[in-house]
Amino acid sequence: MIIFACFVPHPPLIIPEVGKENLAKLEDTVKTLNHLERELYASKPDMILLISPHTSNYGNFFTINQQPKLRVNFKDFGDLVTKLEFDNELGFGYQIKESCEDNLPIILTADEWLDYGSGVPLFYLAQHLPGIKVVSLGHADLPLTSHLKFGEVIRKQINLSGKRVAIIASGDLSHKLHEDSPAGFSPRAQEFDQSVIKLINEKKIDELLHFDPELVKDAGECGLKPLMILLGIIKELNYEPEKLSYQAPFGIGYLVENFKV
Repeated sequence: MIIFACFVPHPPLIIPEVGKENLAKLEDTVKTLNHLERELYASKPDMILLISPHTSNYGNFFTINQQPKLRVNFKDFGDLVTKLEFDNELGFGYQIKESCEDNLPIILTADEWLDYGSGVPLFYLAQHLPGIKVVSLGHADLPLTSHLKFGEVIRKQINLSGKRVAIIASGDLSHKLHEDSPAGFSPRAQEFDQSVIKLINEKKIDELLHFDPELVKDAGECGLKPLMILLGIIKELNYEPEKLSYQAPFGIGYLVENFKV
């Protein structure tokens, strides 16, 4: 059973030991993540299915991390203090792999250390869930339609599992919103972000699927594919999208979106 679903950003700057004085500039994002944490806790999940755009890339293959212990740190960002550890739900990962083998390319990986696209959401959403199992998924260099289909396959496995499953899709919107953005500036970046937010909240999945590829490229985003997997999982449910916050103080679009299921 799917009991929770959200799309969240992953700026390392919201980790207190990393962001320090910059944390105040992302106050709305932190506040809404704390709200989601309470919602997730109240939903009593057995397992978190986490989709990140920054897992190890294997080209045209979707990935499922089958390392038994999944660990998080932020030492690449100067934080030597913050550390997390989770147990993997290995059986569920194998079930997804088996159900995909005939129609979607998928590979099992074994990465002990999760990427920051996984670590930041887990820091905010899962610290008060001792013993929670985590399944870590990665996207592929394939069209958005394949990612929607991957989500549909996952939904069937969730329904067969008998478990209470929370879905967390991690991703940032455009990385080119300001003149001083890390990835440079695109005059179409804001158009991309506002279009994505509008289509999510109007539940227009087909229009998201056929997004202008040039606009996507100009935006320099990393969230569409994880979002599409999430939407594939929940699209048959009676869900209600809820935009909780959107900020871009550093030239990158950070959207926090709840999907009430």
